Amino acid sequence: MAKNRFEDQRGPNQRQLRVAELIRRTLSEALMRGEVHDPDLSRMSITIGEVRLSADLSIATVYALPLGGKGGEEAVKALARNKGELRRIVGRAIKIKHTPELRFLVDETFDQMDHTHRLLQQEDVQRDLRKSDDEAGDD
Repeated sequence: MAKNRFEDQRGPNQRQLRVAELIRRTLSEALMRGEVHDPDLSRMSITIGEVRLSADLSIATVYALPLGGKGGEEAVKALARNKGELRRIVGRAIKIKHTPELRFLVDETFDQMDHTHRLLQQEDVQRDLRKSDDEAGDD
């Protein structure tokens, strides 16, 4: 059966979301409890912001960031070095046929939010927003 052109544009299904959240929670708890035997990970407090799963649940992309936001690349490298152990921890905690491969990326959500906030504070943007509100009030 051929895929239609909109099939790849749909968001994640409920199963993907549920499994991704289980993986996120499992990784967060394992890191918080120090279950991974790596001194680099032990000295960092890492936040797992989000996990996204591929459609077939074979790959989990994990977005992570150390508390304070500094040293994101170092944290991702440390997580990647320990992905086998982390994958075993995930496999024991969630009951699915195949544990997904874990891939780690720096979570840039907070940087994007800060950038958006700074943009919204610019005078020309504020002026445009006031103008838009005034026009809406005329209706």
